[in-house]
Amino acid sequence: MDFQPSAKGQDYLERVKAFMREHIEPVEKAYWDRIHAANHGGDWRRWEVPALMEELKAKARAEGLWNLFLPDAELGAGLSVLEYAPIAEQTGRSFMAPTVFNCNAPDTGNMELLWKYGSEAQKEQWLQPLLSGEIRSVFCMTEPDVASSDATNMQATALVEGDEVVLNGRKWWSSGIGDPHAKVAIFMAYTPDADKDRHHQHSMVLVPLDAPGVEIERMLPVFGDFDEPHGHGEVYFNNVRVPASNIIGGPGMGFEIAQGRLGPGRIHHCMRCLGGAEAALDLMIDRGMSRKAFGKELLNLGGNRERVAEARIAIDQARLLTLYAAWKIDRFGAAGAMSEISAIKVVAPNVLQQVVDDAIQIHGGSGVSRDTPLTGFFNHARSLRIADGPDEVHKHLIARIELSKRGYRK
Repeated sequence: MDFQPSAKGQDYLERVKAFMREHIEPVEKAYWDRIHAANHGGDWRRWEVPALMEELKAKARAEGLWNLFLPDAELGAGLSVLEYAPIAEQTGRSFMAPTVFNCNAPDTGNMELLWKYGSEAQKEQWLQPLLSGEIRSVFCMTEPDVASSDATNMQATALVEGDEVVLNGRKWWSSGIGDPHAKVAIFMAYTPDADKDRHHQHSMVLVPLDAPGVEIERMLPVFGDFDEPHGHGEVYFNNVRVPASNIIGGPGMGFEIAQGRLGPGRIHHCMRCLGGAEAALDLMIDRGMSRKAFGKELLNLGGNRERVAEARIAIDQARLLTLYAAWKIDRFGAAGAMSEISAIKVVAPNVLQQVVDDAIQIHGGSGVSRDTPLTGFFNHARSLRIADGPDEVHKHLIARIELSKRGYRK
């Protein structure tokens, strides 16, 4: 196996680095300071996306740095999962960059889902505006009243009635639903069918956020931060009716579609985690060598140099594992890389969390403020250990695969 980037992938990576260096890094802190200074908190109806974001998106699109995640040469960059992985890592150093390049979650996963499974009408109505960066989307899966780590627990329903599908239920941690540009949600819910097995009892439905009965009740803070102007909302679907043609892939196909959606998306998440870890390590070293205590640089006190070494080892190990998972997805599909995908989902957020924690310690009080991006990286790492399948679920899957190799099927 060979993880060396192709000439095409390397060209895109260098152009992304240059764009971030020239256009994003000089303005990022001021951008977020402006958003936080508005101090709207959970009042999501007052959230605004600064005009600078649209200006940067226009520049990125003009330079061909657009939809880099999509393996379609006409609609995106046509890069493989392995080719895109280093680009995702680079954008993970910034909280702005993924959106600037139209490579932000959950839109990337939703776009890949529509690209792969959507009907022509669904693609025209929703995929094209998403690919153009005109709108944003949401994925509504997690529910407040059940253990959502087991998706078969879903209580929300999507019941087909003639040429309509009727949606009822409550979802939360619906990321991006506070964004003023969010226009559509993919709602995953229970569609009972006695003739199908338990993994063909759920459907994914496209729901315009302005449909009657869609009630956004609140935004949920993460460690006190509302993540504006993006947000993570609690949403009530109260007898929402949409055309049955809004079901993606047909009734009962939700789980099958989800597996196709989650493989590449987890590569993106994990590589962005490693980009954040690299940024945190840079900050830790610069801070540790520029401040002195007890007559020595901070990094020359206690075991701080060992922490730097441990961070380097952990990041590089996690990167190799993630690139291996990407390599396997490209060759065998997500189904052929299940163990590796679960492994990186455990490893990468934990590496980011540990490196950021060490960087915060070196920074002292400033490390827990907004003077650096460390608190944002920590929030992301700790949240991602729960989101998209908690650590324990992924470890269980890895163990089950290992046991099956020895003939144990339970």
